[in-house]
Amino acid sequence: MAKVCDITGKRVRVGNNVSHANNKTKRTFSPNLQKKKFYIPEDGVWIELKVSTSALKTIDKYGISEVFKKMAKGKKF
Repeated sequence: MAKVCDITGKRVRVGNNVSHANNKTKRTFSPNLQKKKFYIPEDGVWIELKVSTSALKTIDKYGISEVFKKMAKGKKF
């Protein structure tokens, strides 16, 4: 299962753990993803998306229909 947000496209980032002695080891930064079901009133269907919590705030603000319209135009939030 890929750790990628369906709305914003956020994905796993790579960085370093840095110790007090300045030793560096690789680590990953995972996005805060949640599986949520959304109802699309125009189509009358439920869809399940894997979205980040920032995308959830965007959906709460604008609505799922408006978010899909902007995604179709190629715009990002």
